[in-house]
Amino acid sequence: MPDIQAILADLGWPLAIAVAWLTGEFVHRWTRLPRISVYGLIGFLLAQAFPEALSSGASSNVTILANLAFGLILFEFGYRINLHWLRINPWIAVSGLAESAATFGVVYLIAHLTGMPPLTSLLLASLAMSTSPAGVLRVINEEDSSGQVTERVLHLVAINSVIALFVFKVVVGFWVFQTSGSLTQAVSHSGIELLVSAAMGAVMGFIVPPVLRRLGALARDGTIAFALGVILLVAASRAFDVSPVLATLTFGLTARHKRVAFSRTERNFGGIGELLTVLLFVFAVSTLEWERVVDGAGLAAVLLLARFVVKAVSVGAFAHVSGITWRKGLLTGIALSPMSVFVTLLLEQTKYMGIVLVDELAALAAMTLLLEVVGPVITQRALHWADETPKEAK
Repeated sequence: MPDIQAILADLGWPLAIAVAWLTGEFVHRWTRLPRISVYGLIGFLLAQAFPEALSSGASSNVTILANLAFGLILFEFGYRINLHWLRINPWIAVSGLAESAATFGVVYLIAHLTGMPPLTSLLLASLAMSTSPAGVLRVINEEDSSGQVTERVLHLVAINSVIALFVFKVVVGFWVFQTSGSLTQAVSHSGIELLVSAAMGAVMGFIVPPVLRRLGALARDGTIAFALGVILLVAASRAFDVSPVLATLTFGLTARHKRVAFSRTERNFGGIGELLTVLLFVFAVSTLEWERVVDGAGLAAVLLLARFVVKAVSVGAFAHVSGITWRKGLLTGIALSPMSVFVTLLLEQTKYMGIVLVDELAALAAMTLLLEVVGPVITQRALHWADETPKEAK
């Protein structure tokens, strides 16, 4: 007689992905809610019902696949970023820096006033700065959104994610080096790590396009080559213990500015990319525990409200000087709501150093779940209100 527990362990993730995908398709067709919100909700419920079947360690195959899925999305995200646009209109970059700094300051202040230790407050504030590139890009692709708000959201997400990544690495580095109490050592270690990550991505971005041109296979094999590049970068990042986030983002950014056409017919890297995306959004909440979510719900609600208001007001304040209306500026800030996937994978990477930060941040668990489900919906509505989706265009 086969062991039921062993069968569930083998079939847990495939079944969870299948259930999440089917539910996402049906709910999206009935309600037009973003599919990724449904993936997250189903993933969380299944993880609470069958925790053993959906377990995943820092070195498990599921974690590796989730990092690969995030890498593919980050490549495509980086490909959408136009640095020339930021040079022409520097106020967009200024607004990104302002909203990141304001979010960090407000979240740190609230966390500190509630009695959190300084390092824990700094970690929470650094993560709260970020907006998930995966959540935003998936909603934009699903809604086929385009326009001023859409493009500004993409660029602001890139800015606050890179800043959040750097500050998070510095704080974690200081946590590791706190026996010596050397902030300089933490900053230099984190800076070197991020520079190495960016250099790896840039090198890949310079190598792949000429190879494709040489082969004369840009249109036919471009998607495969870029996917292989992402796989190599994620593997190399794990091997050298650097950030795959910045490496894959820089890869996409470099490929764009090498004037390589990325076929829209293979958006999201085709069917395999879609499948990995389902896994990614289920994985993002599978590590959360219901008790921890409940414990942190009160503080999470306050922090999320503060984060939402600060991002909307900060971006809206620079609306006129950057060339758009106050309304579109506020909608741009509102669209920066998703956060969960970026946070989950950053926390998973810290486990390699023996640091389990989720246990320190009950509020972060509640924030992750709420923004996994609600964040994409807010982004979707903001894009609709901005009249940048075909369904709502006038």
